[in-house]
Amino acid sequence: MISTGQIIVILVVVLLLFGTKRLRNIGGDLGAAIKGFKQSMGEGEQEAAKKDAPPNQQIAQDGGRVIDQAAQKQDETKKS
Repeated sequence: MISTGQIIVILVVVLLLFGTKRLRNIGGDLGAAIKGFKQSMGEGEQEAAKKDAPPNQQIAQDGGRVIDQAAQKQDETKKS
């Protein structure tokens, strides 16, 4: 197992090899890549959910708004 002292020595060596500016750039690039990956995964899940939804569940209205028919039917049954 790696001890805390060994981890500190490794970090110091990496810092000396790459320098603070380059490490900062690498960290920023890595953060941006992770953020983009998470965003793409979320978009992919939304597209998969749209494909799995029944075609009569959503109807496009004027202006591109989408209204859920099932929610409207539930509202109508609650009112009566």
